[in-house]
Amino acid sequence: MDRKRGRQDALPIAPPASGSTPQRRVPVLLPYPFAGPFDYRVPAGLEVAPGDLVLVPLNRREEVGVVWDGPADGTVGDNRLRPVSALIDGPPMRADLRRLIDWIASYTLAPPGDVLAMALRVNALRPDPVPVGWCLAAPLPETRLTEPRRRVLDALAGGGMAGAELCRVAGVSPGVLRAMAEAGLLLPCAVPRPVPFERPAPDHPGPQLSPGQEAAATALREAVRARGFSVTLLDGVTGSGKTEVYLEAVADCLRIGRQALVLLPEIALSAQWLDRFTRRFGVAPAIWHSDLTAKLRRTTWRAVAAGEAPVVVGARSALFLPFPDLGLVVVDEEHETAFKQEDGVVYHARDMAVVRARLCEAPAVLVSATPSLETVANVEAGRYRRVHLPSRHGGASLPGIVLVDLRVTPPERGRFLSPPLVEAVRATFARNEQAMLFLNRRGYAPLTLCRACGHRIQCPNCTAWLVEHRARRELQCHHCGHATEIPARCPECGAEHSLAPVGPGVERITEEAAALFPDVRRLVMASDTLPGPHASAEAARAIAAREVDLIIGTQIVAKGWHFPHLTLVGVVDADLGLAGGDLRAAERTVQLLHQVAGRAGRAEAPGRVLLQTFSPEHPVMQALLSGDLAEFMAREAAQRRPGNWPPYGRLAALIVSADTAEAADVTARDLGRAAPTGEGIVVLGPAPAPLSILRGRHRRRLLLKTRRDIAVQPLLRDWLAAVPVRGSVRVDVDVDPVSFL
Repeated sequence: MDRKRGRQDALPIAPPASGSTPQRRVPVLLPYPFAGPFDYRVPAGLEVAPGDLVLVPLNRREEVGVVWDGPADGTVGDNRLRPVSALIDGPPMRADLRRLIDWIASYTLAPPGDVLAMALRVNALRPDPVPVGWCLAAPLPETRLTEPRRRVLDALAGGGMAGAELCRVAGVSPGVLRAMAEAGLLLPCAVPRPVPFERPAPDHPGPQLSPGQEAAATALREAVRARGFSVTLLDGVTGSGKTEVYLEAVADCLRIGRQALVLLPEIALSAQWLDRFTRRFGVAPAIWHSDLTAKLRRTTWRAVAAGEAPVVVGARSALFLPFPDLGLVVVDEEHETAFKQEDGVVYHARDMAVVRARLCEAPAVLVSATPSLETVANVEAGRYRRVHLPSRHGGASLPGIVLVDLRVTPPERGRFLSPPLVEAVRATFARNEQAMLFLNRRGYAPLTLCRACGHRIQCPNCTAWLVEHRARRELQCHHCGHATEIPARCPECGAEHSLAPVGPGVERITEEAAALFPDVRRLVMASDTLPGPHASAEAARAIAAREVDLIIGTQIVAKGWHFPHLTLVGVVDADLGLAGGDLRAAERTVQLLHQVAGRAGRAEAPGRVLLQTFSPEHPVMQALLSGDLAEFMAREAAQRRPGNWPPYGRLAALIVSADTAEAADVTARDLGRAAPTGEGIVVLGPAPAPLSILRGRHRRRLLLKTRRDIAVQPLLRDWLAAVPVRGSVRVDVDVDPVSFL
């Protein structure tokens, strides 16, 4: 923060009055990784309360903090207590948001100040400059008035107006306004600040709901009108119109004057979602994500705090916006692992969204065609309600699934698309329909191998292979970002022209598709090619306008898209997600492949899905073939329940990292010796992490597993307190891990 500006924004402290009451101390939480709030002295003449934003000294600088709840710590003597410098002129942090910060810090074992940093937008506290526009001079000088000038005078009859708006209303150019100012007809003046977001119209004509959709919408409306906490799972087959249903709950939230928050796992999904929202409500909502400019983030944050942003759609960080009256929280695609933040404060936005809804006395709606087993278990336990949409909207049928056994019909040598898939794609183009090829792997090839000596090119900072990106002519690590040019010779043996790409990525599939279907228009949809919402919106527009015949994409294409003319989906490697030791591997693969299959046949023309696999007998493939995902999830639950694996038990990971393997091993060994014991408690490890070196740091993992009725946080606190951590060693805690790398 600019400290000079911070002082300008602060309210001055009045001098102490004679006979004033004794000075007091308050706890102030700062947005840094401290264990808790610090005590500060409140000078005479200054009134502060929990939630107030204050400027306080910290070492040799001044920082913005929040007066926190509860009594002061009292361990620092009065003679060493430093005073609050000033009260910040900004909206106080509401009690529900303060409780959320405390709750997340306690649950994740993160420093409360780190959690506060996600909610305290210091830059947003800076006041925007007062808008300046034009108003009429008084009295008006005698001068000849042209027709454009008369229109300007008529437009200003009701008062001052911003220049851009005045030009639009009067139908003139900025030059006309400048000339009128030079003639003495107009004077610059302050004008009212425009409302940043138009209010969505809940009664704006929306799509016609089917009887099933209307029944589901009614259940959600009743939850909103109850003005109390509840959690509802809205699930249904892909294409059943879940978005349109929960937008009816948003409409009722607007009718009762409360705010609504919709969380999306990928902001790239917002393009088509925003179109749906605008069709339903007549205007766009407020948007919150990391790609916003600093000015727009400040405007949006202030609008949310002032209640001028009735609906916000955003990524997981939108959970920490300062809503004064949050009346509905929707988590779309609730099963997505993108809702788990892995760096900094490690939390799951889906679970914290439920907590925020409870603290705000608001309903939460979790939405998915493939709900997570955690959510399903909560439904079965009676903690969540369930609203189900069993059929596609508008009479569209679910796509037919075909398993292509690559052991029986393999691709040609050096290729990755099998003859049945190639023929199906050609037939789709012959019918003037669109096709999609799906492979959840970026780049050209996941591995580069020397044919002479067998050397595999690895990241120097991580235990991971470098991925070839042929379009950029480089090898890149997808974990730390390290990139280097593709070498002309093997870095190990020096052999020339011996490096060969192994395995396919979407770039390689695109190359193969260009050779097989040279006349079709292709579009690659991956995080590399769609870097932000604008690129995603343009891709969606091009596909809807039939400017694309073949879509080739990674997991970004599996989430929420609606392409009416897409009738064929080919999954290049359906087995890809089943490797490794992740306990959720099968569940995630079913969810991902079911979602990507659901992109096909969403309109009148029937859809078809071909899954290329070496294991057609695998339960995942058989579940997709039968369409009975409920039976598959029941089997998953039956396998996890006896061993107390989530969601029927609790997990927490300790990740030890250090600059050297020896330092990591020593701390990991000490943690292993001090591990908690008892009935229903199991500690696995220490062991090298699957990525045993990441960003140059050596990593070891320990996993705490307990029965569901045992809280892991007290065990973790005592465990960590028993082992000193020194030097470069860091121990990170991940409660409820979803990644085991």
